[in-house]
Amino acid sequence: MPEEDGGMDRSEHPRELAAPPLGWLAGDSFPSGRVERARRAAAALRRFLPPSESPRPAAAHQRWRLTVQGVVQGVGYRAATQQRASELGLSGWVRNRPDGSVELEAEGSLQALHDLRLWCEQGPPQARVRRVTSGEVPPTGSDWFEILR
Repeated sequence: MPEEDGGMDRSEHPRELAAPPLGWLAGDSFPSGRVERARRAAAALRRFLPPSESPRPAAAHQRWRLTVQGVVQGVGYRAATQQRASELGLSGWVRNRPDGSVELEAEGSLQALHDLRLWCEQGPPQARVRRVTSGEVPPTGSDWFEILR
């Protein structure tokens, strides 16, 4: 049955397809939905993350000074503190103070510093810790933990 477009029926009009995007070759297939969604999600994340020239550090690096009061001298507190700090990957130092307390500075990740602070509140078995005070000091970049005399 003839149509109004000049007497040709539909079978005589070939369907025209849009040209493929630039860069596509004749044998290429279009990306699957999953790949396309992942690509769009990555692009969306890049819009909201600030541009950076260097990668971010894995964890915050801080240095804390702690003062431990109680029965903490003559009970192996310094040696036990050095061992625990080394296990946690911290650097710094520990020393006895003339007033009978123990003072230490430790540097490393925030989680490791919190763990050391909790350990200091108990100390080695012979210690009787009464109070632990702490404050933040500037990091020095040291890479070992030592006992100062």
